Formats: sequence, C-alpha cells, structure tokens
Amino acid sequence: MPNVVVVVADDMGWGDSGTYGHELIKTPNMDRLASEGVKLTQCYSACGVCSPSRSAILTGRTPYRNGVYRHLSGNHEAHLRASEITFPELLKEIGYETCHVGKWHLLSRQQFGEPGYPQPGDHGYDYWMATHNNASPSHQNPDNFVRNGEPVGKLKGYSAQLVAGEAVDWLENHHDSAKPFAMTVWFHEPHSPIATDSRFQSLYKGHENSKYMGNITQLDHALGMVMDALDEQGLRENTWLFFTSDNGPVPAFGGTSGGLRGNKRSDYEGGIRVPGLARWPGHIEPGSTSDVPVIGTDVFATVLDITGIPLPSDRTIDGVSMIPALSGKQVDREIPMFWRTHVSAPNERVAMRIGDWKIVGDETLTKFQLFEVEKDWQETTDLAAKMPEKTEEMKNILLDLWADIQAEGPHEWWESETQKPKRGGRLSY
Repeated sequence: MPNVVVVVADDMGWGDSGTYGHELIKTPNMDRLASEGVKLTQCYSACGVCSPSRSAILTGRTPYRNGVYRHLSGNHEAHLRASEITFPELLKEIGYETCHVGKWHLLSRQQFGEPGYPQPGDHGYDYWMATHNNASPSHQNPDNFVRNGEPVGKLKGYSAQLVAGEAVDWLENHHDSAKPFAMTVWFHEPHSPIATDSRFQSLYKGHENSKYMGNITQLDHALGMVMDALDEQGLRENTWLFFTSDNGPVPAFGGTSGGLRGNKRSDYEGGIRVPGLARWPGHIEPGSTSDVPVIGTDVFATVLDITGIPLPSDRTIDGVSMIPALSGKQVDREIPMFWRTHVSAPNERVAMRIGDWKIVGDETLTKFQLFEVEKDWQETTDLAAKMPEKTEEMKNILLDLWADIQAEGPHEWWESETQKPKRGGRLSY
C-alpha cells in the first residue's frame, strides 16, 4: 500500500518561491520536488484563511459544510467535529499508522487540550505533536507544542526544523516499518510572528525583505529534511508526497501572490491559488507541469483513491481524486470548486469556478463578477455586464450550491456569529 505525506505551508503565496518564479527566493527542495514530480499551476486552497482550508484537506468537504467556516484563533464554539470523517481515520481502519506534526488550528482556543472536544488523536492520529495555532512566541524557540496530549515545554531552535525533526524522528524511531503510514506535516512558516535563522536570512543580506525570504528558505530546508528521511528509509518509491499552502500571502510581512489579484482573506485568485507539488514515482512523470485546476478538498478523495478506500456514502464529499490532474488530464468534478471566506472584503465573499469560468459574489449574493480565469489570470476584466446569460447561469448554480452547503453544515454557528462585520460589510460570515 502506498504511504501518504501531506505537507502544508502557512500563508505562503503562489509567488513566494523560486519554483513558482520568484527571482530571489531560493527553494532548492521545492525545485527538487517539482523535478521529481509535477508542478500544479492552478492549485487552490479551499479557503482564503487557515483553519477552513485545513479542515477541507482532512475531510474532503468544503469548510461551511464540515463546520470549520472561520479561523479558530479565539474563543468560539466552532471546531472540527467528531462527526466528521478524516482520511487518517479511514486509513487506520485498513492498517495504516498515522502521524501529525506542526500546526493544528482545528479547535478554538479554549477547546485545544480539553477532553470534551476532539483532539488530533480523536481524528485518527496515532501520534501527534502540534500547536493550537501559531508557534509562540514566534518561530524561534517555541514553547506551545503539545505531544500526544502532554505539553512539551520550550524547545530550542526554529519551528520548521523542529516540526520536520519530529516527523523524521517518528519515521525512524516510532513508526512500525512493516505497516504503511500517513503523515501530515503542517509548518508554521511563513506566518507571523516571523523568526528566521541567520543561516537562511544571511542568504539575502542587505535586502529589505531578507527575513521573509529567508523564512521561505527555512521552510524549504525543513521540507528537504522530510524528503531526505523518506529517501534514507527507502520510502520514496512507495510514497505519495503532496506539498501546498493553506492560503495566499500577507504582503505586509513580505509575501507575494506572484501577480494574482488579492492576498490572504481574499476569494480572488491571490487569496486561494497556492503552490501545489506532488511526487509519486512510477505514477507521476518527473519534471512535469499540469494546469488542471485542483483544490485542497481533493486531497481526501485522492488519498482514498490511491489506497483503495471507497468514499463515504452518508455525506457529501466535495472533492474528487486529483490523480488524473497530476498527469495533466481533466478531473470529473460534479460539485464545482467553491469558496466562502468569512473575513474577505464584502464584495468578494464567495467564489465558484467551473472550467475556465469563475464567478465572484458579494456577501449578500446579489452582486456578481465574472472572469474567464485561465485567460485572465489576474482577474482584470469583469465580464458580468458583457455576458449576462453566462453570469446568470453561473449565479444560479452558485446559489443552489450555497443553499445545499448551508443546509448540511452547522449553520447555527455562523448565523449566531457575534463578531462584528468588517470593511463596511453587513455579514460576519
């Protein structure tokens, strides 16, 4: 059975790597992963912010459907419920060992570590070392990791290397080599508060953005640690390795969308189009590129596809297997790609993509923009007025899809939201 490794960066933009065209940022391990597998040019996160996009990776369900509709940074009732089915749970049932290291962010602050709420171990992980949200007080010497329910205390070093080191240690010293495994490695970099090891920051000495660019290289180095461990353990050939980001970048800290419109929190491309690299020797052509759109929600269905597990039949699964896309072939997607980001600007609260067409709707779902997104990848030309029939067609599909999602998800959570709307909006969800 193939092993599964899903690596997620935190707030890394589509343009934040040499692999995706940045002229200065050095990402040799992402380059290596691309050369050994496929680079996806239209890979999306399932939301413009962190917790929702992570929930979609594990469940295959769009965030408002699985309940994690917002970022879970403060005290809130929302969380990844025990009733959701994750791919680690399903893999455990057929004999896999499972491990999670790094950021979790699928519980609200007051729920992390509380037995009345499902912790990582309750979502299918045999072994885990995680933080509730960001590394604290920063990426340097973090003190808020919890391992299998027990606080770890202050660690010495930088978060990316500590997380990768824990993954490597699990592979070498805890994993039963006779069993297949699934591992999720969720780095904190380059989310603020940023702290960068001098050995990486010095690569950009004199540049005003040296801390951020070095932080990406720090993340890349940690990815390389995981890749090297797979090689050393003889696991490369039988492992599906996927690398992506949870959402777009934050320019205030140095991130770049690579020319896409919008950034983190946006449902324009810059908030949701992210890096996507996959390697599976013998199944993916080395050094290939695919422009077939895929989304984080597809990870769940992909993992089940490659391990021979049928999709759950008692709930809606929004994602599809991306295996055809990894060879440049179209995927059969019955449910369109959909985004709703609760902290977006009010005029871009929702989006949906079908083929090359993308509709962007406001918070009240009464005003819509239409883009031919593959041709107009920077979303400069709104075609809604010029193409009213296409806009109406897309709008009706979007409204039906949202009604379906809202009916299935815990809508009472967002309908009772007390957080005040921002940026002149009327709704906080």
